[in-house]
Formats: sequence, structure tokens, C-alpha cells
Amino acid sequence: MSDIKVLVVDDSALIRQLLTTILQSDPAITVVGAAQDAHRAREMIKKHNPDVITLDVEMPKMNGIDFLKKIMSLRPMPVVMVSSLTQSGADITFEALEIGAIDFVSKPQHDLQHGMQNLSQEIITKVKTAATAKISPFEGHLNPQPILAPVKDENCGHKKLVVIGASTGGVEALRMVLQPLPKEMPPIFVVQHMPKQFTGTFAKRLNSLCRLNVIEAEDGMVAEKGHVYIAPGDKHLLVKEVNSHLTCRLQDGQEVGGHIPSVGVLFDSAATVCAKDCVGVMLSGMGKDGADAMLRLKEGGAYNLGQNEKTCVVYGMPKVAFERGAVDLELDVSKIAPTLMKLCCGVT
Repeated sequence: MSDIKVLVVDDSALIRQLLTTILQSDPAITVVGAAQDAHRAREMIKKHNPDVITLDVEMPKMNGIDFLKKIMSLRPMPVVMVSSLTQSGADITFEALEIGAIDFVSKPQHDLQHGMQNLSQEIITKVKTAATAKISPFEGHLNPQPILAPVKDENCGHKKLVVIGASTGGVEALRMVLQPLPKEMPPIFVVQHMPKQFTGTFAKRLNSLCRLNVIEAEDGMVAEKGHVYIAPGDKHLLVKEVNSHLTCRLQDGQEVGGHIPSVGVLFDSAATVCAKDCVGVMLSGMGKDGADAMLRLKEGGAYNLGQNEKTCVVYGMPKVAFERGAVDLELDVSKIAPTLMKLCCGVT
């Protein structure tokens, strides 16, 4: 990877210093400037033409969201948001991801210096991933059209569970997939790589946008039609069958494939319990989490969809799954919801 030019934008001098030191520790990254506000950042963007910006969510004069909208409308480029672990910080972060930010890093709440050092590898990895990401101009929120009442087709509609895996770029992809779906859908289990402080807020945000009931999964919940179960950020989510009912099982433990929750753990559990009745979906994300388990799902009788390269922010997880032979059909993200309806509810 050639030298990645990064601009750090944060009103805290300490954060600017820490981020600069962390990023400069990687030989593939050069920090070309550090700005304390949007006005100074604009000047530095013109001067240095950075490959990636790290952007503070909450800044004086012009906040991070307003500045991000200007960037993504006028000069789209990869942005990694730097947010706080507060409720307000989480809400703003999701808005930033919908506008076009690639990813986010959460500032530690205590002992900032040591906390940021502990996040060094995560920060470097996210900036490097952002440098390779596909960027689209911000044109306002484009809401997918809802899918209307099902029209039954006897050859469709037999799948009884949907499992979805996503990582970088997955927040907006999940909104695009879930928002059009009607309440006739079978249970949907979702693993989105995300810290535990954000998954509850993420579920509530999706719930406010969807006709489906979107909730953060709890251990022992019976999976119901018209419901989406989001894996908590610090536990693995599995599908289990209890008394002939599909249920949510949460599991503590180590990272699997570098992640907790892991897409692979979810997909493997579905392959064991109900592969023939399942649809697997792999959305935008870096790495290969879930690819091998998705193949086991397919071998067990599942039908698997993958987001295509054209519409992925990062064509990593879907690419590896496709190359493994685990994906039956690659689609634009806008085509995934109608296809799910055909597979699960018989919509034609």
C-alpha cells in the first residue's frame, strides 16, 4: 500500500497529538496536518489533498456532522469519525455513517492517553481500510421503497430464518436491506461488528426506521416473525432450537476470527440448526469473518446472498465468501430486500 496521507481534525490538542503519534507509527501512513476546527481543516484539505480524514464528532463553530455533509457533498473522501461513548455520541456517529463516513473510533472515557494507545492497532487498521473504501457523494437520505403486501408464488417463500453478517460499510447496507421489509418476514438474526456501547443504540435507530421490530438480542428470546435480533457488541449470537422454537442464545467467550460477535459463529449455529430453512446474507465488510461458515450453510441447504462489489463500501467479506463458493447470488444492496421477500414470503 502506498503512503496514506491523513488529516487529523479534532478540537482537543491532546487528541490531535495522540492520533498523530499513533498514525505516524505505521510506516504506510503520513499525517499531513492536524486541524482544530472545520475552517482550518478546509484550508488543509485544499493544501494537502489527504487520502483519509479523522474527524471529531463534536467540535465548536461547525460540528463534525455539518462538516461531514459538506465534505461528502463537495469533495467526497474517506472519513473515520472519532466519537465519544455517550448516548449523544452514539446517535451522532450513526448519522455520520449514514452520511458516508467509513467507520468510527470511540474515545475512551477514562485515562485518555493510555486508552488511545490501547486502540492504536484499531485506529491504524480503520484508517488503512478507509483508504481503500468506495466513496459515494452524499445526496440526502435515500429511503428504499417499502415492499407492499406479499403476492404468493407457490415456488417461493419457504425459508424460515434469515442470518446477516456485516462489518465496515454494513450500517448503511443494513438500513437499505431492512427498511423496505414488511412484518411478514421470518426472524432475522444480525451480526454487525460494533462495540458493545453502540449496538443497543444501533438497534433502536433501525427500529425507528423499519416496519420490522428491531431489538438487541437477549439470551433465551424466542425468535418471532417480523423481528430483527442484533447481536450485542460483546457476545456471540447463536440460533438454537428449544421446544421446537428458534431462540437467541448469547455466548461469552473469546474473539473468533478476530471478532466478538462473530459472523462465523452465527452462521455455523444456523447451519447446525436449520440450514435448509435459512437464507444467509453477507454485506459490506473488511476481512473474511463468516466466509467458511457461509459455505457450510450452503452445503446444508441454505440459499445465500452476497452484496456485490459495485455497492460495497469494502468488498472484503462478501468477496471471500463468493470466492469460497458460498454465495448463490451476488446483488446490488438495493436488490437484496426484494430477493429476501421472494425467498421467505413468496413475493413476485
